[in-house]
Amino acid sequence: MKTDVSIPTPEGDARAFVFTPDKGSGPWPATILYMDAPAIRPAMFEMGERLAEAGYYVLLPDVFWRAGPYPPLDIAKARAGDPEMGALFAKLRASTNAKLQMQDTKAYLDWLTKQPQAKADRIGVTGYCMGGGIAIRAAGTFPDRIAVAASFHGGNLATDAEDSPHLLAPKMEARILVAGADEDRSFDPAQRDRLDVALKDAGLDAKVTIWEGAKHGWVPTDMPVHDPVHAERHWKELVDLFDEVLKP
Repeated sequence: MKTDVSIPTPEGDARAFVFTPDKGSGPWPATILYMDAPAIRPAMFEMGERLAEAGYYVLLPDVFWRAGPYPPLDIAKARAGDPEMGALFAKLRASTNAKLQMQDTKAYLDWLTKQPQAKADRIGVTGYCMGGGIAIRAAGTFPDRIAVAASFHGGNLATDAEDSPHLLAPKMEARILVAGADEDRSFDPAQRDRLDVALKDAGLDAKVTIWEGAKHGWVPTDMPVHDPVHAERHWKELVDLFDEVLKP
């Protein structure tokens, strides 16, 4: 079941969507699903519904909510140089940054604690593409709330940037699962190794890999590189992990 919701933040109401199992009335373990760069669309709703049917209360926030209402984003056209899609993509990406994403995540966590259908004392987060970085950053920013975090075909997780997510490893307490895309310049073997070392040095239970043959964007069904086999592997590993941590 999908419900449109508005979440109050210091800068206004953020658009988001809630998914709950079709049967039962909860409460269910709370999770946050961070979208990929192509934005809110039916493929993201499919993912929210599937995670909910595994027995979770799923919050899917629109990371680009500050940009206001926007038409469907064709990421392939944007990357191919289409001026209209390129301008829309630039507008959406410019509406957020790491600081704002964590500011919003605090609002999401505060909101979740007030939902009677959600068990929100210990949260699971998962993210895709840019959402993967948000999920890992959230684990380091809200260690008292984030019990498990997953990133699939996420990028820029362990760079030389001063705010690289891997630098937050000493603050994390969550179980971590990172599955990078093959031949992905935004998360190459060097970043994989750097992230793995940072998480292990912090004493965390973490698994950091690159899935051979899985290309950047393999999970959502509408992506040109969608890989059904690897997507199903993702669902099994994600749900198994969430079940172990959030359904003891």
